[in-house]
Amino acid sequence: MQSGQIRLNKVTKEWVIYAPSRRKRPQDFQQKSHNKQTSGILSRDCPFCPGNEHKAERIFLEMPSRHHKGWQTRVVLNKFPALTPDEDRERSKEGIYLMMPGYGQHEVIIESPDHHQDLATMPIEDVETVIETYHKRYVTLMQAHKNMMAIIFRNHGMKAGASLSHPHSQMIVTGMVPQNIRVREQEAQRYYDQWQRCVYCDILEFEQHHRRRVIAENESFLAFIPFAADVPFETWIMPKEHEADFGSISAIEKSHFALILKNVLTRLYDKLSDPDYNYVINTAARYKAEEPQIHWYCQISPRLTTPAGFELGSGISINPSLPEIDADFLNS
Repeated sequence: MQSGQIRLNKVTKEWVIYAPSRRKRPQDFQQKSHNKQTSGILSRDCPFCPGNEHKAERIFLEMPSRHHKGWQTRVVLNKFPALTPDEDRERSKEGIYLMMPGYGQHEVIIESPDHHQDLATMPIEDVETVIETYHKRYVTLMQAHKNMMAIIFRNHGMKAGASLSHPHSQMIVTGMVPQNIRVREQEAQRYYDQWQRCVYCDILEFEQHHRRRVIAENESFLAFIPFAADVPFETWIMPKEHEADFGSISAIEKSHFALILKNVLTRLYDKLSDPDYNYVINTAARYKAEEPQIHWYCQISPRLTTPAGFELGSGISINPSLPEIDADFLNS
């Protein structure tokens, strides 16, 4: 496998990951029609389906099914990883530029043995198993001192970057903290220094009482479309208790998170005819897990629009739909 690199953009201070091994995927750089049913690989050839275990690079974890013998979720090494654990984190210079080896770990969370299942449609107990799997791998990987950040994310549909239709999520661990996460941390720190309050707790409190943009709620979580949503139907799922780190959630919170996540995804599935989307669990970086100004949350971003020249040039999103109207539609 060709070694990867991570290079720092001197202008933006953002790291760029170079993963040459991912070019081995036959679908890379090809333009394809958007069709969830025919995209990716047929179930008989799918590396995530039962019976094809020999195609898995390495199995890290299996969670048993509550319905039948065998596994319900399985965590495997990504066959085409963005980062690899056999690299180190030592930084070096090339002239005026800074770079380091492509250290990290890239895992795939297979969410079901059923090739045609999905989080929006599977039984709630299976969604709970997915969340439990997230948590187990997150806690395990963040025990390593050199792992600075763990990103849990899901790409659903070709517009969202999914190359296989079999239901799965991913987790990437990095040896550095990305710039956009540092900026989010710094802004939260400024807010806390000024008001002695967590900005996310203030957002949560306002949305919970205002309720104009609330989509769903249970004992532990609130789901709402943010006041300044970047894209139509963007939804945040936020714990009501202040928690900086996803790894610190309790057993009951994991159950409640599964309930509200399925609730929101089912609404998107029913109301928007199963749109492509990405979701990511935004959580604290290492050494920030106990900070009073950071609050973890799940961010769901449907892929209903395409950023164009102005958005790319300015960094300003153009959202054609008001969050309040989107909330009304999902609640109707």
